[in-house]
Amino acid sequence: AERGTVREALTPDGAWFYADFDLDRRRQRLVCVREDHTDATREAVTTIVSIPVGAATAEAPTVLASGYDFYSTPRLSPDGSRLSWICWRHPNMPWDGTELWVADVTAAGALTNQRRIAGGDDESIYQPGWSPDGTLYFASDRSGWWQIYRSEGSDRSNRSSVPNAPNAPNVTNAPNLPNVTNVTNLPHAEFGRPQWLFGWASWAFAGPSRMVVTYARGGRWRVATLDPATGNVVDLPTTIEPGESLAAAPGVAVFVGGSPTMAQSVVRATLGPPEGGPHGHLLREPEILRSSSTLAIDSGYVSEPQTIEFPTAGGLTAHAFYYPPRNRDFAPPAGERPPLIVISHGGPTTATRPTLDLQIQFWTSRGFAVVDVNYGGSSGYGRAYRQRLNGQWGIVDVADCVNAARFLVSEGQADERRLAIRGGSAGGYTTLAALTFHPGVFGAGASYYGVSDIELLAKDTHKFESRYLDSLVGPYPEQQEVYRARSPIHFVDRLSCPLILLQGLEDKIVPPNQAEVMAAAVRAKGLPVALIMFEGEQHGFRRAGTIIRSLEAELYFYGVVFGFTPADRIEAVEISNVPVDSRQ
Repeated sequence: AERGTVREALTPDGAWFYADFDLDRRRQRLVCVREDHTDATREAVTTIVSIPVGAATAEAPTVLASGYDFYSTPRLSPDGSRLSWICWRHPNMPWDGTELWVADVTAAGALTNQRRIAGGDDESIYQPGWSPDGTLYFASDRSGWWQIYRSEGSDRSNRSSVPNAPNAPNVTNAPNLPNVTNVTNLPHAEFGRPQWLFGWASWAFAGPSRMVVTYARGGRWRVATLDPATGNVVDLPTTIEPGESLAAAPGVAVFVGGSPTMAQSVVRATLGPPEGGPHGHLLREPEILRSSSTLAIDSGYVSEPQTIEFPTAGGLTAHAFYYPPRNRDFAPPAGERPPLIVISHGGPTTATRPTLDLQIQFWTSRGFAVVDVNYGGSSGYGRAYRQRLNGQWGIVDVADCVNAARFLVSEGQADERRLAIRGGSAGGYTTLAALTFHPGVFGAGASYYGVSDIELLAKDTHKFESRYLDSLVGPYPEQQEVYRARSPIHFVDRLSCPLILLQGLEDKIVPPNQAEVMAAAVRAKGLPVALIMFEGEQHGFRRAGTIIRSLEAELYFYGVVFGFTPADRIEAVEISNVPVDSRQ
């Protein structure tokens, strides 16, 4: 509707949800993913549908593709004659195995001649889309790394019918899939990410024959130009690391990114000629269009990360970012090693990035060293590294966090008497598992809405993650004993160090009683323990006051446990099993 007019619904009321839109200009409609929640007795049904945008009243969407558990990224070719999409089935997650399909679109808008272009149970397809001339591109990890491919046969059909395929019988699936060509001449680089959300992008065309791409190597993300004809990748000379969002037009790219000293921002890069110039393939330095923070931080208080690799279980190598203490106003006594906080990120199939994180800077500016661990299972290091966590959640991630601490102690970068581990959600699970199953390594731990009973997750979660633990732990309930053996809540008697638990009272993912049970067990053992519950908070804290109070309470707790008095004026925390004269 025009500005100032009444907004009108395009779809009828009901328990349907829509996302990941593409505009079909030829047919005046939207093509998107729909979830149908109208029947509460079954799992939500996901399809690709079309929604008219010119109708006088709301019309029921038309289903275009169905039959798979999940769909994403429906994208029309520039002339509207073809539609591509990704689909997959339980128990796969999109970073495990997905399929890329293409169909012809009739004048009336129906799909015909559907064919599978790439993918399967052992290949993850990411971000299919079209070049200006109508060629299909996508990222695939068939080589072990998400690389960008071009389909040479997506406009042709090799028909052979396949039972149980989407929208049968008008489906084709060539035994010999169309030829695809890797257009990225850069091995051991990741041009894709685990698809946790719709709309993420790692490539876009900035002209008829030039792409802007983002990719990871060694856990660090870069933005570059790519010539798809030659595979030549040229990094843009900037310290800004791109995130999940990228768009481009002739001569310009816009992305969200940050750096170790810059908050996440919307950035515009104006591209120079393909042959390069004073700024390489940039016409000028990237321009910050909008920053997520207006806070100015003196560089004397900012710790910049160091990329580290360290030995871990099984003779393997793991990855992390190490942040030394940094405060221009203070220096440690000669020869003193700093206390260390090990961070286990959530996900767990995500990754931590070395861009400005004020929570990390909170610790480093107060004399702590921090190691942010990309344990086995993290993305950005290839499919094999990502699959280290298959069946090993609670083992590989824990071992890597423990070994990161041990490595930094051996390197003289941390005090082995003052090691702590912290994490939230899945990272909270890794934290609790490390404290439970590796007693004696850490002197303290902090769990933010941490999962202490992974069996509960397998029983009750949303559709997208309802079979996630099949790959991380094993099928449930067939592997129930494994779930119980990996759940810290059943082994609280093994905890041997102080613990602070921070929990939202409205959390539906990790019920508050899990934190209460853990706290009671630690209290019964006579160990220092603090439990802070926040009204109105759910799974992941949102309120500024909660976040501030959590960090300050954690600092206060470490002060009591490690025997120092924070310089900050902090409201006291009630800690059980601590002598009165040792409280701050």
